[in-house]
Amino acid sequence: MWGDAVDTRAFKRSLHHSERYNRRGFGRAEEVAGSLEQAYQSALIATIREQGYELRHGRLTIKLAEAFGFCWGVERAVAMAYETRRHYPSERIWITNEIIHNPSVNDHLRQMNVQFIQVEEGVKDFSEVGTGDVVILPAFGATVQEMQLLNELGCHIVDTTCPWVSKVWNTVEKHKKQAFTSIIHGKVKHEETLATSSFAGTYLVVLDTAEAQMVCDYILGQGDRAAFMERFAKTCSPGFDPECDLARVGVANQTTMLKSETEDIGRMFERTMLARYGPTALNDHFLAFNTICDATQERQDAMFSLVDEPLDLLVVIGGYNSSNTTHLQEIAISRGIRSFHIDTPERIGPGNRIEHKPLGGELESVAPFLPEGLLKVGITSGASTPDRVVEDVIRHLMELCEP
Repeated sequence: MWGDAVDTRAFKRSLHHSERYNRRGFGRAEEVAGSLEQAYQSALIATIREQGYELRHGRLTIKLAEAFGFCWGVERAVAMAYETRRHYPSERIWITNEIIHNPSVNDHLRQMNVQFIQVEEGVKDFSEVGTGDVVILPAFGATVQEMQLLNELGCHIVDTTCPWVSKVWNTVEKHKKQAFTSIIHGKVKHEETLATSSFAGTYLVVLDTAEAQMVCDYILGQGDRAAFMERFAKTCSPGFDPECDLARVGVANQTTMLKSETEDIGRMFERTMLARYGPTALNDHFLAFNTICDATQERQDAMFSLVDEPLDLLVVIGGYNSSNTTHLQEIAISRGIRSFHIDTPERIGPGNRIEHKPLGGELESVAPFLPEGLLKVGITSGASTPDRVVEDVIRHLMELCEP
């Protein structure tokens, strides 16, 4: 693994001192402010916030979550991308994937002639990228391997990685330095988790508490090695040996996972290592952690408050590949609320129809979508969703409720 062979901290220090690397922007915030406001901000949403996050329109009442949409890290990444186009008006500009998990934002960048690295069967194709090209690293980061490749190609690198993601990288590097295995709570194919694992030494990715429990059981001598390795073969570092590599563990997380589940997993491993090694040796076998993103936590807390409202249904807005949006949908489902996850306002169509993506399922259409009579609809959105998109969703709902 690259993280085992190379000092990732030394590489980062070297890269950060390069004249071809930028993570602070170009001082053009005022120049792009108007474009950002026009594309993403909403006077209607600002008014609804001022009115206690509620809007009444005929038979329809809209109740917004009190924290939703663009977080600071996303705003920073999008603004830096706009600044980059302004700073490099004629150069070829690439993004190593999506800048954020929102289709409308990525479409805006394509209209600005920003190109996206193609992905074939899970592998990114950098063959078209050349010396002198400008490459933007997205908000959820890039792997060490990708950074090294771009540096060797002589590209200008604009790094919009969210500081909360960088904090997780620092955490797993501390694990590596102290010879602890990083237990990463995340989705193994998610770009952020791929990047985080590239900074780790020995690591194991667990998706949820069920997988974490399997690992804990194995640590306590209750598992079968062959079955364990079959289950986790594609989620661990090369050469992973559960007998040796689970003796000292530290926990980190993909920043957009469900906060309560990440906390549960941390407590599970702490209890397990305490049972296995005793209180006096606990610190030699378990490292405490705190890598939960504030914005993720705020949006999930607001969602828990929203689902306490007497809602007829709930609309969750965000990219279908957005992890934090998916977890908002999970909260609605856990409360038994009729809910719909959409990525764009156009999913709500004429004829009282909605095209949505059920949790873990494929796109499906539902008609009739809105029931008759007085109606209270809850709305929230993931951290990559602009206010303008939320406004457009509300306007589609208002049109459907017109007499």
